Amino acid sequence: MQNIESILKEFGLEIPADQAAAFQAKFRDNYKTVKEVEKIEAARDDWKKRAETAEGVLDKLPKDVDPATFPQLLKDAQEGVETARKDYEQKLAQRDFDDALKAALEDVKFTSEAARRDVAGQVRAAGLKLADGKIMGLGDLLGQIREKDASAFVDEQQEELEKNKAQFTKPTGSGGKGGEPMTREKIMAITDRAARRKAIAENIDIF
Repeated sequence: MQNIESILKEFGLEIPADQAAAFQAKFRDNYKTVKEVEKIEAARDDWKKRAETAEGVLDKLPKDVDPATFPQLLKDAQEGVETARKDYEQKLAQRDFDDALKAALEDVKFTSEAARRDVAGQVRAAGLKLADGKIMGLGDLLGQIREKDASAFVDEQQEELEKNKAQFTKPTGSGGKGGEPMTREKIMAITDRAARRKAIAENIDIF
């Protein structure tokens, strides 16, 4: 299945790299995939079916109830209603958990959407509890998942180093006198420490 960015690119629309993360977050907040919508509709239909079953049990209660059969009929009706209620509450709890998980993962940088979905699945399977809108123990669990599969997460420290490197790097050969290419040997031969550090920063790609 294509992601939204690749679909837009096919139609000549490309999200700038520095706005990609913001675009993905905005998209996830406002749109759901066909699969997600089908899941929500299936849950709704299942709840409706259970409610109708419970109502059907109640409708079967005769107007003139035989005292001998009333206790069992009443028990069946109560059990049907209770089952439907618990199922509905479970679905509400799962929805609240999913909403809290989605919000908690917004600031976590993943290497791909597939990695985000995989980590979210591991969190759901862990059986963590929701309290006051927060998932208890989520931070510790994410730390354990990161240790086992670091490739799923963006290395923010390395990302910052690459960013700084890009700011100071210049094309090889730009630092020599009269346009002559600079070499490691020439730079290391500079006696002035400040000038040598400056030359290293300007020609970091050859180190």
